[in-house]
Amino acid sequence: MAKKQKFPHLLGSKWTARQRTFGWRHFQVNNRKNEGDRVYAELVASCDPNARFWIDARNLKNRDLWAAGWQTLEEIEILAAVDRGDDLSEEVEVLHPDAL
Repeated sequence: MAKKQKFPHLLGSKWTARQRTFGWRHFQVNNRKNEGDRVYAELVASCDPNARFWIDARNLKNRDLWAAGWQTLEEIEILAAVDRGDDLSEEVEVLHPDAL
């Protein structure tokens, strides 16, 4: 029986860096590489195909560094506020008045 592939949906997935990386925040996995028990992803900036780098795919699970999908700056700031434990009741009311 074949081994289960680690990170089967990695190729083509989109990620947002919580901090600017090579001047950009939005990246897409362009390639993957298996080396022993590790999986590496080649990330390419969505706005600059020359901004590319390899990363251990396990780092993409670190929410302090990466968010799955392409997040807006407002969403990134909300994620940071949640991580800090800030009270977001006013922001929720502004974003979704019917939510409260």
